[in-house]
Amino acid sequence: MDWGNVTTEDLIDALREVDWSSPPRPLSEFFSRFTAPRSYNKWNSRVKCNLYYYRTNYFIMIIFFLGMAFIRKPVAIVAAFLTGLSIAFLNDSFAVTFNERVTRTIRQFSPHLAAKMRPSIAPVLRGRPSARRAIHICGRPRWVFVLMFSAASCILWLTSCSLLTVLWALVVGLTATLLHASFRTPNLKARLNTFREEFRAVWRNYSEL
Repeated sequence: MDWGNVTTEDLIDALREVDWSSPPRPLSEFFSRFTAPRSYNKWNSRVKCNLYYYRTNYFIMIIFFLGMAFIRKPVAIVAAFLTGLSIAFLNDSFAVTFNERVTRTIRQFSPHLAAKMRPSIAPVLRGRPSARRAIHICGRPRWVFVLMFSAASCILWLTSCSLLTVLWALVVGLTATLLHASFRTPNLKARLNTFREEFRAVWRNYSEL
């Protein structure tokens, strides 16, 4: 698989649809074999490959920088958690799993309320091509929860007077991610057919819709 031919939009769609529960790569693997890319094409292909392969490690690293920046400010830590949660809702697998667990918990205490939280199913018209199934959380479109948690996190950032600190922490986290993805040599496991087929399966599902 030539990662140079994978566009940024394809990579973002694949990261959004891939299984969110995949464990992070071992630290011994994450911090080994660093080399400088020989050309822009090599760098472009390497960054895309590493961003997809080490996606969980990068997410944890960014959250770690945010948590370390606000370790003395509990309100800011809650804001960092809500920010990470709003980002996680953009992943299809996480949103579906979160909805199932919350709905199952509510069903144990109030089955009537759980029945009301079911999303309405739009009728399928004959002859119209099938569209991507919209993802709902607790009966509401996913974007409602993304906006709600994003707004709550922004309010907490402002009330904790830590806007500059969060910008600094995000810059450090994103810079560390870009540097690691740029200089970490893709290992053999990242080039195996099983890893390629995982990406192709997500990419294929997106292309067929």
